[in-house]
Amino acid sequence: MTASITADDNDRDDRPPPPRLAFDRNTWKEIAYLLGNLPVALIGFVYATSAIFTGVGLSVTVIGLPLLALALAGARLLGRAERARARVLLGIRIDEPSPLHRPHRGDGHLTWLWASLKDPVAWRSVLYSFIRLPWGVLTFAVTTVSLFVLWPVLPFIARGLTNADRAMARGLLSPSDELERRIAELESDRGVVIDTAAADLRRIERDLHDGAQARLVALAMGLGLAKEKLLEDPDTAALMVDEAHGEVKLALQELRDLARGIHPAVLTDRGLDAALSSIAARCTAPVKVTVDLAGRPAEAIEGIAYFTVSELLQNVSKHAQAKSVTVDVWRADDRLLIQVKDDGRGGARLDGGTGMAGLAERLGAVDGLFLLDSPEGGPTTVTAELPWRERSSR
Repeated sequence: MTASITADDNDRDDRPPPPRLAFDRNTWKEIAYLLGNLPVALIGFVYATSAIFTGVGLSVTVIGLPLLALALAGARLLGRAERARARVLLGIRIDEPSPLHRPHRGDGHLTWLWASLKDPVAWRSVLYSFIRLPWGVLTFAVTTVSLFVLWPVLPFIARGLTNADRAMARGLLSPSDELERRIAELESDRGVVIDTAAADLRRIERDLHDGAQARLVALAMGLGLAKEKLLEDPDTAALMVDEAHGEVKLALQELRDLARGIHPAVLTDRGLDAALSSIAARCTAPVKVTVDLAGRPAEAIEGIAYFTVSELLQNVSKHAQAKSVTVDVWRADDRLLIQVKDDGRGGARLDGGTGMAGLAERLGAVDGLFLLDSPEGGPTTVTAELPWRERSSR
Protein backbone atom coordinates (compact mmCIF):
# COMPACT_ATOMS: atom_id res chain seq x y z
CA MET A 1 0.00 0.00 0.00
CA THR A 2 2.82 2.40 0.88
CA ALA A 3 4.60 1.72 -2.41
CA SER A 4 1.43 2.43 -4.37
CA ILE A 5 0.90 5.74 -2.59
CA THR A 6 4.48 6.77 -3.24
CA ALA A 7 4.18 5.90 -6.90
CA ASP A 8 0.98 7.95 -7.21
CA ASP A 9 2.68 10.91 -5.52
CA ASN A 10 5.56 10.75 -7.97
CA ASP A 11 3.13 10.59 -10.88
CA ARG A 12 1.41 13.72 -9.60
CA ASP A 13 4.80 15.43 -9.20
CA ASP A 14 5.54 14.84 -12.86
CA ARG A 15 2.48 16.81 -13.97
CA PRO A 16 2.73 20.64 -13.79
CA PRO A 17 0.10 22.06 -11.45
CA PRO A 18 -2.80 23.83 -13.21
CA PRO A 19 -3.01 27.62 -13.04
CA ARG A 20 -5.06 29.14 -10.22
CA LEU A 21 -6.68 32.51 -9.90
CA ALA A 22 -6.67 32.76 -6.10
CA PHE A 23 -3.66 34.00 -4.14
CA ASP A 24 -3.35 30.91 -1.96
CA ARG A 25 -0.31 29.75 -0.01
CA ASN A 26 1.15 27.86 -2.99
CA THR A 27 0.90 30.94 -5.19
CA TRP A 28 2.82 33.03 -2.67
CA LYS A 29 5.47 30.31 -2.48
CA GLU A 30 5.80 30.39 -6.26
CA ILE A 31 6.14 34.18 -6.23
CA ALA A 32 8.84 33.92 -3.54
CA TYR A 33 10.65 31.32 -5.65
CA LEU A 34 10.57 33.55 -8.73
CA LEU A 35 11.80 36.59 -6.81
CA GLY A 36 14.63 34.51 -5.37
CA ASN A 37 15.71 33.27 -8.80
CA LEU A 38 17.87 36.31 -9.53
CA PRO A 39 20.06 36.36 -6.39
CA VAL A 40 20.39 32.58 -6.40
CA ALA A 41 21.24 32.59 -10.12
CA LEU A 42 23.85 35.30 -9.58
CA ILE A 43 25.54 33.27 -6.84
CA GLY A 44 25.56 30.13 -8.97
CA PHE A 45 26.80 31.91 -12.09
CA VAL A 46 29.61 33.73 -10.27
CA TYR A 47 30.70 30.49 -8.58
CA ALA A 48 30.61 28.49 -11.80
CA THR A 49 32.51 31.04 -13.87
CA SER A 50 35.17 31.74 -11.24
CA ALA A 51 35.76 28.31 -9.74
CA ILE A 52 35.27 26.14 -12.80
CA PHE A 53 37.11 28.37 -15.27
CA THR A 54 39.95 28.89 -12.79
CA GLY A 55 40.32 25.13 -12.40
CA VAL A 56 40.19 24.60 -16.17
CA GLY A 57 42.67 27.40 -16.76
CA LEU A 58 45.13 25.98 -14.26
CA SER A 59 44.70 22.40 -15.44
CA VAL A 60 48.15 22.49 -17.04
CA THR A 61 49.63 22.95 -13.55
CA VAL A 62 49.82 20.59 -10.60
CA ILE A 63 47.03 22.30 -8.66
CA GLY A 64 44.64 22.74 -11.61
CA LEU A 65 42.88 19.38 -11.69
CA PRO A 66 42.52 19.05 -7.88
CA LEU A 67 41.12 22.59 -7.82
CA LEU A 68 38.66 21.71 -10.58
CA ALA A 69 37.61 18.57 -8.66
CA LEU A 70 36.93 20.67 -5.55
CA ALA A 71 34.99 23.18 -7.65
CA LEU A 72 32.81 20.37 -9.00
CA ALA A 73 32.22 19.14 -5.46
CA GLY A 74 31.01 22.65 -4.62
CA ALA A 75 28.74 22.59 -7.67
CA ARG A 76 27.19 19.41 -6.28
CA LEU A 77 26.37 21.30 -3.08
CA LEU A 78 24.76 24.12 -5.06
CA GLY A 79 22.63 21.55 -6.86
CA ARG A 80 21.56 20.08 -3.53
CA ALA A 81 20.56 23.55 -2.27
CA GLU A 82 18.51 24.17 -5.43
CA ARG A 83 16.72 20.84 -5.04
CA ALA A 84 15.85 21.79 -1.46
CA ARG A 85 14.57 25.22 -2.56
CA ALA A 86 12.42 23.65 -5.27
CA ARG A 87 11.11 21.07 -2.80
CA VAL A 88 10.07 23.69 -0.24
CA LEU A 89 8.67 26.40 -2.54
CA LEU A 90 7.54 24.49 -5.64
CA GLY A 91 6.44 21.27 -3.97
CA ILE A 92 8.36 18.97 -6.30
CA ARG A 93 10.27 15.98 -5.04
CA ILE A 94 13.58 15.37 -6.78
CA ASP A 95 15.58 12.37 -5.64
CA GLU A 96 19.08 13.05 -4.39
CA PRO A 97 21.76 11.63 -6.71
CA SER A 98 23.95 8.86 -5.40
CA PRO A 99 27.01 9.99 -3.39
CA LEU A 100 30.24 10.47 -5.27
CA HIS A 101 32.44 7.36 -5.29
CA ARG A 102 34.75 7.28 -2.30
CA PRO A 103 37.94 5.34 -3.02
CA HIS A 104 38.54 2.15 -1.13
CA ARG A 105 41.75 1.49 0.69
CA GLY A 106 44.59 1.21 -1.77
CA ASP A 107 42.83 3.08 -4.57
CA GLY A 108 44.76 6.30 -3.95
CA HIS A 109 43.86 9.93 -4.57
CA LEU A 110 43.92 9.55 -8.35
CA THR A 111 40.78 7.41 -8.18
CA TRP A 112 38.94 10.14 -6.27
CA LEU A 113 40.26 12.80 -8.62
CA TRP A 114 39.13 10.95 -11.74
CA ALA A 115 35.72 10.17 -10.24
CA SER A 116 35.26 13.84 -9.34
CA LEU A 117 36.28 15.13 -12.77
CA LYS A 118 33.83 12.88 -14.61
CA ASP A 119 30.97 13.31 -12.11
CA PRO A 120 27.84 13.87 -14.26
CA VAL A 121 25.83 15.27 -11.34
CA ALA A 122 28.35 18.05 -10.75
CA TRP A 123 28.61 18.95 -14.44
CA ARG A 124 24.83 19.16 -14.79
CA SER A 125 24.77 21.45 -11.75
CA VAL A 126 27.33 23.66 -13.47
CA LEU A 127 25.19 23.79 -16.62
CA TYR A 128 22.16 24.61 -14.48
CA SER A 129 24.06 27.54 -12.90
CA PHE A 130 25.00 28.92 -16.33
CA ILE A 131 21.56 28.86 -17.88
CA ARG A 132 19.82 30.13 -14.75
CA LEU A 133 21.23 33.67 -14.92
CA PRO A 134 19.25 34.91 -17.96
CA TRP A 135 16.20 32.99 -16.74
CA GLY A 136 16.59 34.49 -13.27
CA VAL A 137 16.74 38.02 -14.71
CA LEU A 138 13.63 37.38 -16.83
CA THR A 139 11.52 35.83 -14.04
CA PHE A 140 12.55 38.48 -11.51
CA ALA A 141 11.63 41.29 -13.90
CA VAL A 142 8.31 39.76 -14.98
CA THR A 143 7.27 38.93 -11.40
CA THR A 144 8.24 42.36 -10.09
CA VAL A 145 6.29 44.16 -12.83
CA SER A 146 3.29 41.85 -12.38
CA LEU A 147 3.17 42.61 -8.64
CA PHE A 148 2.39 46.27 -9.45
CA VAL A 149 0.84 46.21 -12.94
CA LEU A 150 -0.63 42.77 -13.68
CA TRP A 151 -1.90 41.86 -10.23
CA PRO A 152 -5.15 40.12 -11.30
CA VAL A 153 -3.36 37.65 -13.56
CA LEU A 154 -0.25 37.22 -11.42
CA PRO A 155 -1.27 33.70 -10.24
CA PHE A 156 -1.41 32.56 -13.87
CA ILE A 157 1.94 34.14 -14.65
CA ALA A 158 3.56 32.70 -11.52
CA ARG A 159 2.24 29.23 -12.25
CA GLY A 160 3.42 29.33 -15.88
CA LEU A 161 6.92 30.54 -15.00
CA THR A 162 7.36 28.09 -12.12
CA ASN A 163 6.20 25.22 -14.33
CA ALA A 164 9.19 26.04 -16.52
CA ASP A 165 11.34 26.07 -13.37
CA ARG A 166 9.99 22.68 -12.40
CA ALA A 167 10.84 21.22 -15.79
CA MET A 168 14.33 22.74 -15.68
CA ALA A 169 15.05 21.42 -12.19
CA ARG A 170 13.81 17.94 -13.04
CA GLY A 171 15.79 17.86 -16.26
CA LEU A 172 19.15 18.99 -14.87
CA LEU A 173 19.08 18.33 -11.13
CA SER A 174 17.49 14.87 -11.09
CA PRO A 175 19.76 11.84 -11.07
CA SER A 176 20.15 10.14 -14.43
CA ASP A 177 18.11 7.31 -12.93
CA GLU A 178 19.19 3.93 -14.20
CA LEU A 179 22.86 4.63 -14.94
CA GLU A 180 23.64 6.41 -11.68
CA ARG A 181 21.61 3.93 -9.66
CA ARG A 182 23.53 1.09 -11.28
CA ILE A 183 26.88 2.79 -10.62
CA ALA A 184 25.95 3.25 -6.97
CA GLU A 185 24.89 -0.39 -6.71
CA LEU A 186 28.13 -1.60 -8.29
CA GLU A 187 30.19 0.54 -5.93
CA SER A 188 28.26 -0.84 -2.96
CA ASP A 189 28.59 -4.39 -4.28
CA ARG A 190 32.31 -3.93 -4.72
CA GLY A 191 32.60 -3.00 -1.06
CA VAL A 192 30.56 -6.05 -0.05
CA VAL A 193 32.79 -8.34 -2.12
CA ILE A 194 35.95 -6.83 -0.60
CA ASP A 195 34.59 -7.12 2.95
CA THR A 196 33.43 -10.70 2.35
CA ALA A 197 36.79 -11.73 0.92
CA ALA A 198 38.60 -10.15 3.86
CA ALA A 199 36.30 -11.94 6.34
CA ASP A 200 36.88 -15.27 4.58
CA LEU A 201 40.64 -14.79 4.71
CA ARG A 202 40.45 -13.99 8.43
CA ARG A 203 38.34 -17.10 8.99
CA ILE A 204 40.81 -19.30 7.10
CA GLU A 205 43.74 -17.80 9.02
CA ARG A 206 41.94 -18.36 12.33
CA ASP A 207 41.03 -21.94 11.45
CA LEU A 208 44.61 -22.71 10.45
CA HIS A 209 46.06 -21.09 13.56
CA ASP A 210 43.66 -22.60 16.07
CA GLY A 211 43.23 -25.97 14.37
CA ALA A 212 45.70 -27.69 12.09
CA GLN A 213 48.67 -25.44 12.95
CA ALA A 214 48.30 -25.95 16.71
CA ARG A 215 47.85 -29.69 16.19
CA LEU A 216 50.97 -29.92 14.00
CA VAL A 217 53.02 -28.01 16.59
CA ALA A 218 51.92 -30.49 19.27
CA LEU A 219 52.72 -33.33 16.86
CA ALA A 220 56.26 -32.03 16.30
CA MET A 221 56.85 -31.73 20.05
CA GLY A 222 55.51 -35.25 20.64
CA LEU A 223 57.74 -36.74 17.97
CA GLY A 224 60.71 -34.89 19.44
CA LEU A 225 60.06 -36.42 22.86
CA ALA A 226 59.58 -39.86 21.30
CA LYS A 227 62.92 -39.53 19.55
CA GLU A 228 64.63 -38.80 22.86
CA LYS A 229 63.06 -41.87 24.51
CA LEU A 230 63.59 -44.20 21.56
CA LEU A 231 66.76 -45.80 22.96
CA GLU A 232 66.18 -45.65 26.72
CA ASP A 233 62.46 -46.49 26.75
CA PRO A 234 61.29 -48.02 23.41
CA ASP A 235 57.83 -48.96 24.72
CA THR A 236 57.02 -45.40 25.81
CA ALA A 237 58.43 -44.07 22.54
CA ALA A 238 56.17 -46.47 20.62
CA LEU A 239 53.12 -45.20 22.52
CA MET A 240 54.10 -41.59 21.80
CA VAL A 241 54.54 -42.38 18.11
CA ASP A 242 51.11 -44.03 18.13
CA GLU A 243 49.59 -40.89 19.67
CA ALA A 244 51.40 -38.77 17.06
CA HIS A 245 49.89 -40.96 14.36
CA GLY A 246 46.43 -40.18 15.72
CA GLU A 247 47.27 -36.47 15.75
CA VAL A 248 48.35 -36.69 12.10
CA LYS A 249 44.97 -38.17 11.18
CA LEU A 250 43.11 -35.42 13.02
CA ALA A 251 45.27 -32.72 11.41
CA LEU A 252 44.61 -34.18 7.96
CA GLN A 253 40.86 -34.24 8.66
CA GLU A 254 40.92 -30.61 9.78
CA LEU A 255 42.82 -29.62 6.65
CA ARG A 256 40.29 -31.51 4.51
CA ASP A 257 37.43 -29.72 6.26
CA LEU A 258 39.16 -26.40 5.75
CA ALA A 259 39.73 -27.13 2.05
CA ARG A 260 36.10 -28.17 1.72
CA GLY A 261 35.11 -24.83 3.23
CA ILE A 262 37.19 -22.99 0.62
CA HIS A 263 36.03 -25.01 -2.37
CA PRO A 264 34.97 -28.65 -2.06
CA ALA A 265 36.54 -31.14 -4.43
CA VAL A 266 33.21 -32.86 -5.07
CA LEU A 267 31.81 -29.58 -6.44
CA THR A 268 34.74 -29.19 -8.82
CA ASP A 269 34.69 -32.79 -9.98
CA ARG A 270 30.98 -33.67 -10.07
CA GLY A 271 28.96 -30.45 -9.95
CA LEU A 272 26.10 -29.10 -7.87
CA ASP A 273 23.97 -32.24 -7.73
CA ALA A 274 26.61 -34.37 -6.01
CA ALA A 275 27.95 -31.50 -3.89
CA LEU A 276 24.53 -30.52 -2.55
CA SER A 277 23.68 -34.15 -1.85
CA SER A 278 26.90 -34.35 0.17
CA ILE A 279 26.05 -31.39 2.43
CA ALA A 280 22.41 -32.52 2.66
CA ALA A 281 23.59 -35.75 4.29
CA ARG A 282 25.04 -33.70 7.17
CA CYS A 283 21.78 -31.85 7.92
CA THR A 284 19.88 -32.86 11.06
CA ALA A 285 16.63 -33.17 9.08
CA PRO A 286 16.02 -35.37 6.01
CA VAL A 287 16.73 -33.37 2.85
CA LYS A 288 15.43 -34.05 -0.65
CA VAL A 289 17.70 -32.50 -3.30
CA THR A 290 16.50 -31.92 -6.87
CA VAL A 291 18.90 -30.37 -9.38
CA ASP A 292 17.49 -29.82 -12.87
CA LEU A 293 20.33 -28.36 -14.90
CA ALA A 294 21.27 -29.28 -18.45
CA GLY A 295 24.78 -27.92 -17.97
CA ARG A 296 27.00 -26.35 -15.34
CA PRO A 297 27.20 -22.62 -14.68
CA ALA A 298 30.44 -20.66 -14.32
CA GLU A 299 32.68 -21.78 -11.47
CA ALA A 300 32.06 -18.62 -9.42
CA ILE A 301 28.26 -18.88 -9.73
CA GLU A 302 28.37 -22.58 -8.93
CA GLY A 303 30.44 -21.90 -5.83
CA ILE A 304 28.07 -19.18 -4.59
CA ALA A 305 25.09 -21.48 -5.13
CA TYR A 306 26.81 -24.27 -3.17
CA PHE A 307 27.74 -22.11 -0.19
CA THR A 308 24.29 -20.47 -0.16
CA VAL A 309 22.58 -23.85 0.19
CA SER A 310 25.24 -24.98 2.67
CA GLU A 311 24.61 -22.04 4.99
CA LEU A 312 20.84 -22.37 4.68
CA LEU A 313 21.01 -26.04 5.65
CA GLN A 314 23.24 -25.14 8.60
CA ASN A 315 20.58 -22.67 9.71
CA VAL A 316 17.96 -25.41 9.45
CA SER A 317 20.07 -27.70 11.63
CA LYS A 318 20.69 -25.01 14.25
CA HIS A 319 17.40 -23.11 14.43
CA ALA A 320 14.50 -24.56 12.45
CA GLN A 321 13.62 -27.77 14.32
CA ALA A 322 12.41 -29.06 10.96
CA LYS A 323 11.29 -32.59 10.12
CA SER A 324 11.93 -32.32 6.37
CA VAL A 325 13.71 -30.04 3.92
CA THR A 326 13.59 -29.71 0.15
CA VAL A 327 16.29 -28.16 -2.01
CA ASP A 328 15.42 -27.38 -5.64
CA VAL A 329 17.87 -25.96 -8.18
CA TRP A 330 16.92 -25.14 -11.76
CA ARG A 331 17.59 -22.73 -14.60
CA ALA A 332 15.06 -20.24 -15.96
CA ASP A 333 16.31 -18.30 -19.00
CA ASP A 334 19.46 -16.50 -17.87
CA ARG A 335 18.95 -17.07 -14.13
CA LEU A 336 19.96 -19.87 -11.80
CA LEU A 337 17.22 -20.38 -9.19
CA ILE A 338 17.57 -22.01 -5.79
CA GLN A 339 14.73 -22.72 -3.39
CA VAL A 340 15.20 -24.19 0.08
CA LYS A 341 12.04 -24.99 2.03
CA ASP A 342 11.65 -26.51 5.50
CA ASP A 343 8.67 -27.33 7.70
CA GLY A 344 10.28 -25.91 10.86
CA ARG A 345 9.08 -23.32 13.32
CA GLY A 346 9.60 -20.33 11.00
CA GLY A 347 10.16 -16.77 12.23
CA ALA A 348 13.45 -16.31 10.39
CA ARG A 349 14.34 -12.69 9.59
CA LEU A 350 17.04 -10.92 7.66
CA ASP A 351 18.05 -9.12 10.85
CA GLY A 352 17.68 -12.15 13.09
CA GLY A 353 21.37 -12.93 13.50
CA THR A 354 21.26 -16.17 11.49
CA GLY A 355 23.44 -14.95 8.63
CA MET A 356 20.51 -14.27 6.29
CA ALA A 357 21.55 -10.64 5.81
CA GLY A 358 25.06 -11.73 4.86
CA LEU A 359 23.66 -14.15 2.29
CA ALA A 360 21.48 -11.43 0.82
CA GLU A 361 24.49 -9.10 0.54
CA ARG A 362 26.65 -11.76 -1.11
CA LEU A 363 24.00 -12.55 -3.70
CA GLY A 364 23.37 -8.86 -4.32
CA ALA A 365 27.08 -8.37 -4.96
CA VAL A 366 26.84 -10.59 -8.06
CA ASP A 367 23.53 -9.14 -9.29
CA GLY A 368 21.51 -11.83 -7.54
CA LEU A 369 18.34 -11.77 -5.44
CA PHE A 370 17.47 -13.22 -2.02
CA LEU A 371 13.84 -13.63 -0.92
CA LEU A 372 12.81 -14.87 2.53
CA ASP A 373 9.31 -16.00 3.47
CA SER A 374 9.19 -17.29 7.05
CA PRO A 375 5.96 -16.69 9.02
CA GLU A 376 5.83 -17.69 12.67
CA GLY A 377 5.05 -21.39 12.85
CA GLY A 378 6.53 -22.04 9.41
CA PRO A 379 7.12 -23.12 6.80
CA THR A 380 10.25 -21.20 5.79
CA THR A 381 10.95 -20.72 2.10
CA VAL A 382 14.13 -19.09 0.82
CA THR A 383 14.39 -18.32 -2.88
CA ALA A 384 17.70 -17.19 -4.34
CA GLU A 385 18.45 -16.08 -7.87
CA LEU A 386 21.86 -15.84 -9.50
CA PRO A 387 22.78 -14.75 -13.01
CA TRP A 388 23.52 -17.71 -15.25
CA ARG A 389 26.97 -17.39 -16.71
CA GLU A 390 28.30 -20.01 -19.05
CA ARG A 391 31.15 -22.15 -17.83
CA SER A 392 34.49 -21.46 -19.45
CA SER A 393 35.68 -24.03 -21.98
CA ARG A 394 39.07 -24.51 -20.31
